[in-house]
Amino acid sequence: MESKIEIISSVTVEHSDDLYKIVDLLNRTLKREHLLFGLALDSKDPNKAVFTIYRT
Repeated sequence: MESKIEIISSVTVEHSDDLYKIVDLLNRTLKREHLLFGLALDSKDPNKAVFTIYRT
């Protein structure tokens, strides 16, 4: 069975040490809605983070 992941939206925000807590909460709460949330440091600016919403 093949799983396709679609990017719904992405935004760059100021990095904060607690951002991962929000992403973790969203992933645990909304996984049954087939949503996945990601957070990564911006490759061009380490003070920024990229927050992405995926549909699985």
